[in-house]
Amino acid sequence: MDWTVIITLFGSFAVMLGLGVPISFAIGLSSLATIMLSLPFDPAITVIAQKMASGLDSFALLAIPFFILAGNIMNQGGIALRLIRFAQIIVGRLPGSLAHCNILANMMFGSISGSAVASAAAVGGTMSPLQREAGYDDAFSTAVNITSCPTGLLIPPSNTFIVYSLVSGGTSIAALFLAGYIPGILMGLSLMLVAGFIAKKRGYPLSPRVSKREFMLKTIDALPSLMLIVIIMGGIIAGIFTATEASAIAVVYTLILAVVIYREVKISQLPQIILDSTVTTSIVLLLIGASMGMSWAMANADIPYMISDSLLNLSENPIVIMLAINIILLIVGVFMDMTPALLIFTPIFLPIALDLGIDPVHFGVMMTFNLCIGICTPPVGSALFIGCSVGKVSIDKVIKPLLPFYFVLFIVLMLVTYIPEISLFLPHLILGY
Repeated sequence: MDWTVIITLFGSFAVMLGLGVPISFAIGLSSLATIMLSLPFDPAITVIAQKMASGLDSFALLAIPFFILAGNIMNQGGIALRLIRFAQIIVGRLPGSLAHCNILANMMFGSISGSAVASAAAVGGTMSPLQREAGYDDAFSTAVNITSCPTGLLIPPSNTFIVYSLVSGGTSIAALFLAGYIPGILMGLSLMLVAGFIAKKRGYPLSPRVSKREFMLKTIDALPSLMLIVIIMGGIIAGIFTATEASAIAVVYTLILAVVIYREVKISQLPQIILDSTVTTSIVLLLIGASMGMSWAMANADIPYMISDSLLNLSENPIVIMLAINIILLIVGVFMDMTPALLIFTPIFLPIALDLGIDPVHFGVMMTFNLCIGICTPPVGSALFIGCSVGKVSIDKVIKPLLPFYFVLFIVLMLVTYIPEISLFLPHLILGY
């Protein structure tokens, strides 16, 4: 094993991250340094530029800016509030009803917006004052919001699955979308189980009963928002349009919803929403482009094969290998955000999974679930920071309430890892995958 290449790539990357270099530049510069071990500077930088450009030359990637724009329109369009009201009438009679409402609203809003951070801010910003007023502990409420906001990254449509499809060599996006449903719902239900147990123990109140008329009004009010999922997934599964075309339809639909039906967004606000979406898209695509350069650098140096040989020398038992991959990804998730982790480690671990006979769709769901836990953990978890900010709780105070939620998420991760049908049941049933 050529440790010089591995130390150069990951060592320089870690040092630059420690110095506060933006992650896209850290990935690009560490890749350049690695390639320069075998090529002079001019050809090395040309290779990096070519791989960045070719990596972004993908029709599927057009879905990302459209879904980001649709998500930003939703954030301004009053959709979160309507979904919260709808969630309240569904789970209002369960112990700790507001905690359950937070989880269910995050599952719905996150799946529609495709962003854990947006979900944590929109839903948490509304639910935190309500839970505080009802006597809920602030740290508990914040922990519930933090751990439930990533559910939308598993329940489609999900930009994360689009990125995985690209970096894995074209895994079916439709299959990935369908595969995320049951794990995402299991994630939400497991959090509800913990939240309900703690709420019952502490004697948190139930929400008052609602009349049939109020139930119908809140359901009808939320129905147009929920129809977005039906339109997008129905169209993709029926083969009416691709995931990329579905993302454009999502923009048109949310625009009509926010501007015409709900009237929460004014035409004068659209330029700023588009600008914000452009900035976010630029950050994501620069990260993807730089990661394509790193993937080539790793492949050129045979790093995936080195790591594969090391893991297979550790054990040939698929159970042990998958546990080792999960532990590594959990550690990576503590220090790295989801998208760069997915871009960097999919080319390393996917070949190992394929050698073990693991389906790429199942592996993609497992990786995504694993890294969803990572964004809830200190020191760099984006969901953790946003959740603490909107909940007005310091990070040190929320760590202890988070522990039972981390535990149950790990249990569900193991179920998703070792029972492939949890992920593959719907693709098999609906797509004949």
